[in-house]
Amino acid sequence: MIFLWLKVFHIISVVAWMAGLLVYPRYKIHQLKDEPGGLLFETMKDSAILLRKIILTPAMMGTWIFGLGMVASNPAIIGVGGGFWFPIKLFLVIVLTGFHGWFTATGRKIDAQTAGTDAKRLRLLNEVPFILLIVITILVVIKPF
Repeated sequence: MIFLWLKVFHIISVVAWMAGLLVYPRYKIHQLKDEPGGLLFETMKDSAILLRKIILTPAMMGTWIFGLGMVASNPAIIGVGGGFWFPIKLFLVIVLTGFHGWFTATGRKIDAQTAGTDAKRLRLLNEVPFILLIVITILVVIKPF
């Protein structure tokens, strides 16, 4: 029964994390459209900080904690389907965590007006977490390897 509760909270955390990863860069894109100190700049800055602190980072941590908890409570899930899907999934989640770190670090640089990126690059990279979600979901449900 504990495994199922861990799974529920893992799924909830993943949904919240993905929502945050898709919205956070958009806030920063809008922020870059205004001059530092302007109304839009400050509104997006404040909104992004709240999103990061209340949803994005706690959801990432929950995803990892509940996911590792599922593995600890039932190590057999790593080998379910007898394939190589789990290490690939784990690698992609690590990549997703890297994107989380890059987005938040870039966001802080935008807030401090020391960003080395532009809105076009953020728009392009904003699609990567969704693509990773699609591949990870296929790996978990279909277990193709």
